[in-house]
Amino acid sequence: MGTYQTLTVETHDRVAVVTFRRADQLNAMNRLMQGEITEAFEALSADAGVGAIVVTGEGRGFMAGADIKEYAAQTAAEFDTFQAAGTRMYAAIEDNRKPVIAAVNGFALGGGMELVLCCDIVIANQYAKLGLPEIKLGLIPGGGGTQRSVAKLGRNRANLLLMTGAIVPASEFVGAGLVNEIVEVEKLMPRALELAGMIAAEPVAAIEGLKALTAHAVSGDLGEGLAMERNILGGLYRSETGQRRVKEFAERSAVKKAGS
Repeated sequence: MGTYQTLTVETHDRVAVVTFRRADQLNAMNRLMQGEITEAFEALSADAGVGAIVVTGEGRGFMAGADIKEYAAQTAAEFDTFQAAGTRMYAAIEDNRKPVIAAVNGFALGGGMELVLCCDIVIANQYAKLGLPEIKLGLIPGGGGTQRSVAKLGRNRANLLLMTGAIVPASEFVGAGLVNEIVEVEKLMPRALELAGMIAAEPVAAIEGLKALTAHAVSGDLGEGLAMERNILGGLYRSETGQRRVKEFAERSAVKKAGS
């Protein structure tokens, strides 16, 4: 396993723990982090010594979406590259041979929620919040959020989330089936590790077979939907309104951070 700058990977008793480590940015994802997530999950998928994966964030955030300062400064070509790399990153999690358990310790917004949507089991603490607030920038999710939210929440629930940009307590997703359990802060990692250990102890072929079967049961034509999503987002990002709103948001975020 490689050495990373934006995350750590630790393995014990066939359970790997991936921890995002940009706590000062609420673990917002920049291009470096995106590449390191892909590399780590692809390596874990191929690692015969790993039976299950837990993913979590350092500090108060699981992942607060994309690094808005970097995102706003992208050229059109850099934007296209970032989106294409994101497709590979989410696939490295969703299509991983090993079950992936999200231990959501705080905000999971935008790309962070899209990452949660790729996981097989989701445990969250009582303060965790999820959302797809891209509409507030005049954009839409670009990492599969429009497709996977419908698959896991149903169309009407997904529309409410997507069209309002609401940031919602994780507890509200238990009834919808996206979040499996809500636990107290101090019990989050113990519970996630307990479940991962139980799964990792089972026969590998059976677990991998179950993961493939449940994914197939809800997949539909995901590839076509993802392609539509990327095309629509690309047009919005390139538009005059999209460029203005993203840059304004980045500037407000910088001012807020400077005053904190």
